[in-house]
Amino acid sequence: MYQTFEENKNYLNDRLHVSECFDIVNREFIIGGKNAVFYFVDGFCKDELMQKLLQFLMGLKESDMPQNAKELNKLMPHVEVDVSQSFDEITTNVLCGVFAVIIEGYDDCILIDSRTYPARGVSEPEKDKVLRGSKDGFVETVVFNSALIRRRIRSTDLRMEMLSAGKASKTDIVLCYMDSRVDKEFLKKIRDRINDIKVDALTLNQESLAECLYTSNWFYPFPKFKYTERPDTAAAHVLEGNIIILVDNSPSAMILPVSVLDMIQEADDFYFPPVTGSYLRLSRFLILILTYFITPTFLLLMQNPSWIPPAFAFIQVKETINIPLIWQFLILELAIDGLRLAAVNTPNMLSTPLSVMAALILGEFSVKSGWFNSEVMLYMAFVAIANYTHPSYELGYAIKFFRIINLILTAVFQVWGYLAGIILFFAAIVTNKMVSGQSYLYPLIPFSWKKLSHALFRHRLPDSRE
Repeated sequence: MYQTFEENKNYLNDRLHVSECFDIVNREFIIGGKNAVFYFVDGFCKDELMQKLLQFLMGLKESDMPQNAKELNKLMPHVEVDVSQSFDEITTNVLCGVFAVIIEGYDDCILIDSRTYPARGVSEPEKDKVLRGSKDGFVETVVFNSALIRRRIRSTDLRMEMLSAGKASKTDIVLCYMDSRVDKEFLKKIRDRINDIKVDALTLNQESLAECLYTSNWFYPFPKFKYTERPDTAAAHVLEGNIIILVDNSPSAMILPVSVLDMIQEADDFYFPPVTGSYLRLSRFLILILTYFITPTFLLLMQNPSWIPPAFAFIQVKETINIPLIWQFLILELAIDGLRLAAVNTPNMLSTPLSVMAALILGEFSVKSGWFNSEVMLYMAFVAIANYTHPSYELGYAIKFFRIINLILTAVFQVWGYLAGIILFFAAIVTNKMVSGQSYLYPLIPFSWKKLSHALFRHRLPDSRE
């Protein structure tokens, strides 16, 4: 900071563009016979708290004034108070919502953390719903999200490490982990990558951060991160030794490292007894595999009807095929995504009538008109519904892309194309890596029966007395 009060005030006025920004407020007043000015962002400060702090400051007499800001800091009737001499730190704090006070004759600026952000309630997420369990969810404020995890893990071993990224946005990023259980080498790797991020802003929040953390092999569609809007799920992964990344302005947590087997787990698996939880998990895994195989296998059998066993002769297409089956499948793959996008952008009051209209037109009339065969509609309806049995959108689209590739290869090269599509699918999974560098199929590769059984089956909670 500069030597005189006027220089400091003028510099901050220019740097914060007080005259141009209506929401950045500065006010001059007298504290103990000394000139003072404070800065804050309108809408970020708690009015009642600031009124009490101003009453305290303006009530100080000249004889009560300490010699420096550090001594005054000790007298402040508030918990989160700090001092700083760096203009960069002062301006960053003001723009984050901190209340800054500069007093004549003091070399330090007093920073009072009285900020509050507009936030919605911690209600249950629309996507990550459970039949049992807690009904709270993450919001767009990182402090609230870290508190929801801290509420569930009351251990001194839990660490909440604050970082930031983005030259302009300076987005807050929190690394959450258990110090005694986390892989320290992997933790250092993630911390260094975040500190080395050279971008102007994390405009897409977590997606921007994910692309900065993992820059190689962008053409692999399989997700490297798992996202959850449930604090209980995030807390469970922290206790397992994983790292949780919370990004300000994002209502979900990033979990890493994760394998493909971690992607199919859901909170409902743990809110039911072990037998029921294991059944739900295995059912979800089986359905996930079927979403890849069912349409290419059907297309292959239709190309070779003699391969169909007599007991399954009913699966053959009975009606006239006006459009080749491969084109029917590809059109419906695109149509399903179109319906999904339409559902996202449809107002709630119109969702029911539009759903009925879409079902009638695309379902019944498209079959009667000869565009699609009923068998094709049936299998694609199964694929569309089955994609919602697991929580990861990214994993669903990864399987969709490889399913389309297999359909095209099967249509062109028949059985050899079908086998080539399967080989390509599994080769992509086997050669894929997690962010930590481990195999994407861990604990299958490298094999660990204990961890694999925990990934596939729901085990009862261990007794600490055993």
